[in-house]
Amino acid sequence: MLIQKKVRNWYARKRIRWMNRHLLISKVYGIIHIGANSGGEASTYDIHDLRVAWVEPIPEVFQELCANISAFPKQRAYRYLIGEKDEPGAVLHVSSNNGLSSSILPLAKHREAWPNVSYIRDIIMPSTSLPTFIGKEGLDLSEYEALIMDTQGSELTILRGATEILRQFRFIHVEVADFEAYAGCCLLSEMDDFMSNHGFRQVRRDRQTYQVATHAGNYYEVTYASIS
Repeated sequence: MLIQKKVRNWYARKRIRWMNRHLLISKVYGIIHIGANSGGEASTYDIHDLRVAWVEPIPEVFQELCANISAFPKQRAYRYLIGEKDEPGAVLHVSSNNGLSSSILPLAKHREAWPNVSYIRDIIMPSTSLPTFIGKEGLDLSEYEALIMDTQGSELTILRGATEILRQFRFIHVEVADFEAYAGCCLLSEMDDFMSNHGFRQVRRDRQTYQVATHAGNYYEVTYASIS
């Protein structure tokens, strides 16, 4: 019964993501997706004939991702830990739920919402800013109009390290909480302020209904569009 409940929750999470992101993926030709995990949205992206640059840092999850997108010629995976700046020895905490809750930040109230999730090991690897990654891999941002991030609390940190290129995206989509799920993570209000200050407006926000009952707060899928 517990396993069935977890499976239902997983599919509910995917449905709300696909519904929310349809606004975005129906209007673009390419996506940079940071925090790919195993590429659960790959077939949906393929249906829309999107060019996709997936970014995932955990070695074994990255291998799953590569296998899962192998049938889609317009999708490519890159193993990077994207952060605010280039650093030689960043620490990524790997979570027990197949890496889904992995973060550079310590768990905080995340434990209240998902008490069965914990960190099981750390990975030390270079942190790379988004502009550096794009430059090193030779990505043409004219082919990637949308940026999707699901990096468990570090989304705003990544955006702060990429202010000079943000306006090259038409859409930026993030998963963000209104509570401190991870210690020092960005909050929904902070994300809204940052995006507004950098020329983006919120065009859709959906509360994720898959999560267990908790007084901690809520997670949201939020899409921002460039004002210009």
